[in-house]
Amino acid sequence: MAVLAVFSLSSAVPAFAGARQASQTVTAPMLPLFVRSGNTGHLLAYDPKGDGGLQSANDLGGGFSAATALLRANISDNGNGTDLYARLGGRLYYTAERGTETKVIGPGWDMYNLLMSPGNMGGTATPDILARDADGALWLYQGKPDGTLITRVRAGASGWNGMNALAGYGDYTGDGKNDLLARNTTGVLSIYQGTGNATTDAVLGSRITVGTGWDAYTALVSTGDNSGDGKPDLIARDSAGALWLFKGTGVASAPFAARVQIGTSGWNAFNAFF
Repeated sequence: MAVLAVFSLSSAVPAFAGARQASQTVTAPMLPLFVRSGNTGHLLAYDPKGDGGLQSANDLGGGFSAATALLRANISDNGNGTDLYARLGGRLYYTAERGTETKVIGPGWDMYNLLMSPGNMGGTATPDILARDADGALWLYQGKPDGTLITRVRAGASGWNGMNALAGYGDYTGDGKNDLLARNTTGVLSIYQGTGNATTDAVLGSRITVGTGWDAYTALVSTGDNSGDGKPDLIARDSAGALWLFKGTGVASAPFAARVQIGTSGWNAFNAFF
């Protein structure tokens, strides 16, 4: 992957030393797995091998311990860049992989207790952000080509505090629209089908239950297509620190194949996966 741009704000903001998004029955983006070291605050990027495995880590720089949320999105370079959103001190910042500056998206982002990017949920060509507030409502911020965001739209009125993990970066059901994966506090994983519409309380459609027992994993993340078959996958870390790949099938009734181990140990050293 390319060497990434440098945050150009105060010393509190650290240095930050792709693929095109999908549409109807199209290939999912193949993006690196980003992790943050719990000991050093360094960001590491693991590019996919294209067969389900991961290449050796690229160290993207340190100083990220203060970030309370980190998100990756493919926005710059016409969707081929690997860009970063970071929340520090309640402010959200954006930096592009091939850019030269960091933009301040705005203050007040500490009102949300969960931030993630599911790719394009609202029907534009740019990845979006989902944010959950303290009351359990879910909000969609559509992305713009310069990394800034459109005014939020409510994606779900309530109940999202019952979810302890949100993931996904692509179409898991084969209908050409990006979906959201959500795990509840009892370990049930579900797919909330994307509608492709940025309409209040209509961003997400019907729910499909994937299965139970997903509380065995301490982290869930999607980097789009990790295995090279054009379908989005899911990566999970178990309590022992091993890493597993669930290959996406693109079939709503059975969205994942049997898990394959892609990391034997040591992944508990990281406190953020995105």
